[in-house]
This record gives sequence, C-alpha cells and structure tokens, in this order.
Amino acid sequence: MGNYTYNSFTLQLEGLNVSNELVYPVFLFFFFSYLFIMVTNVGIVVLIFNDKSLHQPMYLLFSNLPFNDIIGNSIMVPRLLSDILLPPSERLINYYECVVQAFTSHMFGTTSHTVLMIMAFDRYVAICNPLRYAAIMTNKMVIKLTVSAWGVAFVLVGILLGLTIRLNRCRTMIMNPYCDNASLFKLSCDSVFINNAYGLTFTVVLFTASIGTMVLTYTKITVVCLTSKNKSLNSKALKTCSTHLIVYLIMVFNGFSIITLHRFPQYSDYRKLCSILFHIIPGSLNPIIYGIQSKEIKKFFSEKILKNF
Repeated sequence: MGNYTYNSFTLQLEGLNVSNELVYPVFLFFFFSYLFIMVTNVGIVVLIFNDKSLHQPMYLLFSNLPFNDIIGNSIMVPRLLSDILLPPSERLINYYECVVQAFTSHMFGTTSHTVLMIMAFDRYVAICNPLRYAAIMTNKMVIKLTVSAWGVAFVLVGILLGLTIRLNRCRTMIMNPYCDNASLFKLSCDSVFINNAYGLTFTVVLFTASIGTMVLTYTKITVVCLTSKNKSLNSKALKTCSTHLIVYLIMVFNGFSIITLHRFPQYSDYRKLCSILFHIIPGSLNPIIYGIQSKEIKKFFSEKILKNF
C-alpha cells in the first residue's frame, strides 16, 4: 500500500518484523502474557472492591494500576496478535481506530505516572503523619486523588492528540507495531514543530513531576525512618514502600529505554519490542509485586490464579 492517498482513512501498520519460524512462538508468548495480565488484574480489581478488609486508601489507590493495565493492554495486544498472523500488506487499520489506540496508549503511560504519584503521597502521609492519616486520607480525598490522576492525564493526552488530528495526512504507513502520537503526526507533510515542542514539553513536565514527587516523598520517608526508633514503623515503611518503588522503577526504566532507542534508528526493531513490553511487563509484574505484600492478594493468587497456570 503506497503513500499516495491524501487524508486516507485507511492506514497500514508496519508491525513487528518476525521471521516465519518465530511467528507462532511470538504469538503464543504475547497471547499467554495477555491472558495472564487480564486474569490477574481483573481478579485483583474485583478482589479489592469485594473484600471490605481491602477498602483502605492504599489498596483503593492501587486498584487504579490494574484497571489502567487492563485498558492499556486490551486496546493494544489483541490488535497486535491479529497483525502478527497477517502478511504486512494486510495489516490495515482505520484512521479513527488508530487515533483511539494512540490516545489509549498515551493515557496508559501517563496515568501510570500520575497514579504512582498519588500512591507516593499516600505512603508519605501514612509514614510521616501516621496520627493524622485517617483524617487526611478520607474517602473524599481518595476520590479527589483518583480523579486528579486520571483528569490530568486525560487533559495532557487530549491536547497531545488534538494537535495531531488537526494535521493533513499525505502518508499511510504507521512505522510502529501499534498507533501512537509520533507515528500519527509523521504521516503529515505539514509543519509538526508545535507537535514536537508540545510533545517534548509534555514528556519533560511529566517525568520531572513524577521523579520529583518520588525523590521528595521518599527522602522524607527515609529521614523519618532513620530518626525513628519504632521498629514497627520502619518495617511497615520497608514493606509498603519497597513494592511501590520497584513498580515505579520498572515503569521508568521501560519508558527511558523507548525514549533512548528513538535516538538510534538502526535499533528500530528493539524500540518496537520495548514499546510493546512497556505495556506487558508492568501489567504482568504489578499484580505479582503487590501480591507479595498483601496477604489477601497473595491468598487470591495461590488459590485462584496459580492453580490455573
């Protein structure tokens, strides 16, 4: 399919470059990864909302992560699985479907940051102001934090995609396994200076706010733990904060890997794989990491999930 149609509503996805002998192993890997993500994350969301003992701010805020993983992977992975089995010339996608996929993909990445930021605030209050924790982290505060995390992401990503869909398109090839903002505005022959400027500002602001929040909260938590002689408090801080920090570091490492590989066109295949793993790895590891911390989630995994795998 050539790049000759002006403002075409039918686009072609480049997809993954997989040799014929690896098509089915790769398909099965992504299929079972997706199955695991859906079963574990849906199970955890249901468990948190059904088990009254988990109706605590920490778990209610955490439930945003598996919910985000469900949405982010459901939009991307099934489409990827179908494209793997098709020849490159038949990997076609409607423009509007592509925009929805790009919006969901960026919402997934942005919300991962904002949700972990509000979870860091929760841990800060719990450890640095334990006597005021119940007064601060009320149900109303949990709702405000949740709406803020999703609302900020929605506005930032909405502007990002809004700047892209205003452009005319003179190409039809999406040079990626799935649609994202950069792939979409590269279809245009118009000036994309504003898109690049906003995209760079968006990335810098998001990472600065995210990393800054983590450094600030964990510095204060560390100071409290070092000056406190309360072993119970230190044990609680180590248990809850270590899982949160591990999840955050995994996400940041995946994100920086994609950004770095964008600078090296010769490694485009590795960048494509990293962009897919950015969805799959956190979605697979988050339930396991938090399952280690929570007795209720651990019990759910051992009784319901592991017996079926």
